[in-house]
Amino acid sequence: MYVNCLPSWYSRSLGINARVALSGVAFAIFAGCSDRGTPGFNTFLNVNGEHPPGYTQVVITAPGKLIFVSGRGGVGPDGKVPLDFDSQTTNTFEDLRKCLALAGADFKDVVKINYYLTDLANTGRLRSIRGKYLNMNQPPAATLVQVGLSGGALIEIELVASVRQ
Repeated sequence: MYVNCLPSWYSRSLGINARVALSGVAFAIFAGCSDRGTPGFNTFLNVNGEHPPGYTQVVITAPGKLIFVSGRGGVGPDGKVPLDFDSQTTNTFEDLRKCLALAGADFKDVVKINYYLTDLANTGRLRSIRGKYLNMNQPPAATLVQVGLSGGALIEIELVASVRQ
């Protein structure tokens, strides 16, 4: 099932060429991976038993329903983009929560997440806020990219979730 929660301002104002080119990172299964999570519906793996900070290298999902949520920006409930990074990031995660719920999922079901920031100096603040939403004991596979976003956006996040049918 594909869930498109893409706001109209995004399609008009945010360029996606760089996003599309850089989001080609996909799941891969490597020889020598070790299990980091509990075997079950979603299994979280890392090459050579490594524990990278804040993400998992490989996530294997059992048969089920995949949910793809398009890039979401920091628009608030009032339809405006706040000026500060923390508010935009919180708004983005709350919006993602609504998109996941629409598809019958929540943050525990996220297996892949891509972050697009205008300034990588905000990475620490992103990590602090995302910890309130994502399971950081078994974090999803992730990509963090610095991009140019328009419309005052400082962050954009897209994700993939996997749920049992």
